[in-house]
Amino acid sequence: MPLQAPVDPLETLLARCALADRAAFERLYRLSAAQLFGVVLRIVPDRDLAADVLQETYVKIWQRAGDYRADLATALTWMAAIARHQAIDTLRRSPQRLAAAATDIDTLPWLADDAEGPQDATERALGEQALHRCLDELQGQQRRAMLLAWFGGLTHEELALRLQTPLGTVKSWLRRGLMRLKTCLEGA
Repeated sequence: MPLQAPVDPLETLLARCALADRAAFERLYRLSAAQLFGVVLRIVPDRDLAADVLQETYVKIWQRAGDYRADLATALTWMAAIARHQAIDTLRRSPQRLAAAATDIDTLPWLADDAEGPQDATERALGEQALHRCLDELQGQQRRAMLLAWFGGLTHEELALRLQTPLGTVKSWLRRGLMRLKTCLEGA
């Protein structure tokens, strides 16, 4: 009898959330809120604002649970990406709150000065497609490490613990992965 891979409980809960199961959503929140709050706090250092961002993140997770694709990322990685984008969007929308939360607004390179125009949106979409294509070329643990680092916001040390792999190996995976992505994207 072949061994089956263990099922991620967060994936199961997301599937139930897509069916409007409130009990599943409550459990999903209890299991993931601390990790997602950590992701948000790295971007939004003000705890009150970060708590608001976390609440908005879970509203989006509830609304978009049916969009989750296990073949692209783990459930936690997918939710962390939503949290990260929500935090960045919140800072963009409210620069006065950002000024209170950050010591130097110039240290936040993702804060856009102008609204995105149609050409910018098209270029961004093409870039995202190329990035996803290049990410698909990465294999196994290297791909997982890259996704967890980027979308999950994990540090090298956190990745080593999570993947139960020596720190030097994780750093090598990320370095080689970045070089492969760079080569792939330059050829796109």
